[in-house]
Amino acid sequence: MRNYWALLPAVAVIVVLILVYAVPTLINPQWTSSILALFRQHPVDPQATQVEAQRAAGVLGPQQIRSRRMLAAAMVVGAVALIGFNVSLNREANGCHIAARAFGAVEGDGKDAKDPCINMIFGSFFGDGTGTTEETKPQPVLSYQLVRKKHPTYLQWIQNAPDYKEADLLIGTSLECNGDLRVEEGDDKISVLVDSDSPCPPATEVELTAIKLKKPLGDRKIVTVDDQPMQQIDPDVDSWPTVLKKLVTGG
Repeated sequence: MRNYWALLPAVAVIVVLILVYAVPTLINPQWTSSILALFRQHPVDPQATQVEAQRAAGVLGPQQIRSRRMLAAAMVVGAVALIGFNVSLNREANGCHIAARAFGAVEGDGKDAKDPCINMIFGSFFGDGTGTTEETKPQPVLSYQLVRKKHPTYLQWIQNAPDYKEADLLIGTSLECNGDLRVEEGDDKISVLVDSDSPCPPATEVELTAIKLKKPLGDRKIVTVDDQPMQQIDPDVDSWPTVLKKLVTGG
């Protein structure tokens, strides 16, 4: 998976340089102005007026003090936004990667995992889980995710995201098997399987099919071939506090 933290050293250098100027300027703009005036090469004109001499010496007027404080505040906001953007990229990529692996996607040669939100997990393009089962030995589906009031955040970042607002279940299958996905709803159970006589091969990508139940799940079991129970998973994007904690602790 692409490590967006690799950008952090460069971001940190930029932020430090910004804060070295911005923080003293916010406290007292005259400090930074006087320090910068020390590096000026041109001597003060003896014929200069008092105002011009003060300006050459770095003395600021009230309006200049206000404008420099506003500029320093904007730079601090920009530094915080730069860190937040880097954290956000890493957070989204991690969430998509976790979800793809939870639904059965494999790493492969690692190229797909560089941009997991694009290459490893996406909404179903063809299958919708409907249809009848014709094979005598259909293939099992291992896991599912319930969609509750708090919708999975990672769905916002994947391609062709399913309409999760109208979904009760998310079922993940490989591209090869997605068109054969069958979801049969009964009074006492919900059966999920792949209508194929050969197992689904390992794949580096997974397609999510959103299923809208005809009635609430209630006490019904969600099973696959031979009424074997499926594993309920709950992958999602880490919260901002969790990501920041990992950043600070290196976890």
